[in-house]
Amino acid sequence: MALDAHDAADRVGQLIILTERLTGLIADQALAFEQRRPQAAAAQLEETSRLANLYRHESSRVRAQPALIAGAPMAQRLALMRATEGFDAVLARQGRALEAARTVTEGLVKAIADEVVSQRSAGPGYGPGATAVDADARAVTLNRSA
Repeated sequence: MALDAHDAADRVGQLIILTERLTGLIADQALAFEQRRPQAAAAQLEETSRLANLYRHESSRVRAQPALIAGAPMAQRLALMRATEGFDAVLARQGRALEAARTVTEGLVKAIADEVVSQRSAGPGYGPGATAVDADARAVTLNRSA
């Protein structure tokens, strides 16, 4: 999928609209994570993914062929630069929100795993005179590499 632009000014205008729309969607997702409502972030995931792929594709094309936007008016190119700066700021905000959510989630999983281990009663073992081994259940309930 690619933009269907008639000239450089049209391409820049479409890139500005794309960047601003994607920025708004990602800002909404970041806000949802900051407010501890990840289910709200998932609501626009399909559109965000589609626009992010289009943005990635178009920004790669422009980087490889700067002439695609060179003929656009300077004011319009500056507006695209400002939109891109805003997009970068929102991405950084979303990154911080996602990292905080990941840290909280990992802490909860670890706390639950530790509680499971502490609640387990030692069984009699197998066979006559067997003793239970004090096992740590976290390996089963917590994947540390996730």
